[in-house]
This record gives sequence, C-alpha cells and structure tokens, in this order.
Amino acid sequence: MRHGKTINHLGRTASHRNAMLSNMASSLIMHKRVTTTVAKAKALRKFVEPLLTKSKNDTTHSRRLVFSVLQSKETLKELFGEVAAKIGQRPGGYTRIIKLSDNRLGDNAEMCIIELVDYNEVLLEAKSAGEAKATTRRSRSKKKAAPAAAAAPAATDAVVETAAPEDTATETLNDGETREEKAAE
Repeated sequence: MRHGKTINHLGRTASHRNAMLSNMASSLIMHKRVTTTVAKAKALRKFVEPLLTKSKNDTTHSRRLVFSVLQSKETLKELFGEVAAKIGQRPGGYTRIIKLSDNRLGDNAEMCIIELVDYNEVLLEAKSAGEAKATTRRSRSKKKAAPAAAAAPAATDAVVETAAPEDTATETLNDGETREEKAAE
C-alpha cells in the first residue's frame, strides 16, 4: 500500500532529484517549454508552481526563497520580471502538460511537453478566436431571428410575371392577390 507516499522519487536520491528539478525549473522559466517524460513533468509541476506563485509578490524575501531553490540569477531575473508580469492575474495553474503521441525510442517512456500556459501563442490565439466566435454566434442568432421574420413577408412581395404580354402582366401583392384582382374590386 502507498499510504502517504505523495512524492515520486524518480529513481534518484533526494539531492539528485532536487538538483534535477531545480535545473528543469530553470529551463522551463528561461525557455517557457521543456520536453520530458510524463513522470518528470508531473514532479516538475509540483516543484515549479509554488515558485511561480512566490514570484507574483516581488519582495526581497520571496526573491531569496526562490533563489535558494533555483541557484541562478538569470532565471531569477526572468522569473520576477517578464514571467511574473504575464502570470500576475492568473490564480494558479501556471503550467500545462501536453502528452506526445510517440514514446521515447530507447526505453519506450511516455513523452510530453510541459509549458507555461501564458506563453503558448497558438493556443492563446485559438482561445481568443473561440471567444470572439462565441460572442459573435450569440449576437448573430438573435439577429437572425429578426431578419428571418422580416424576410418572410419580403418573399411575398416578389414580382411574378406570367407568359402573357407585358400589358397584362400580373404582380403579386402582400396578401397574395394580383393587381388585376385588386383593380376589379
């Protein structure tokens, strides 16, 4: 039974695991996307998300806490500068794991991409286009109902010419009567 075993040790000692996760977190912050195995990505998510949350509060104390884990001034500058500005309004869930269809050739390990959510331009464009379409659809459906009702009487106003000569041509009016019938009344 695995009671209380929440940490995936990834087959490494504690110091090796912490060093690996620290390096992967630095790479994720600097490059915004890392390709790795699913197990490492899930461990990295638990490791890096608290650091990203700390970066939203730019104080000396939070900088020191994050530096004690990452050990990289360049990463720290990137994290508290550009990354913190982008994720400032997000309440959590800063990373996304996208599983890849093909496994690694050597050991058939499941591969994935872990990325910062606010830096995937393709998905952000699709999301903004989807939001635009959703609002457009709602407004169109309301507008389509009104013109459709207005279009129905317009269809009865159409001019219908028969094969008769032009002087005896008939025209259909709104109520379905012809002009000749109305003149006869």
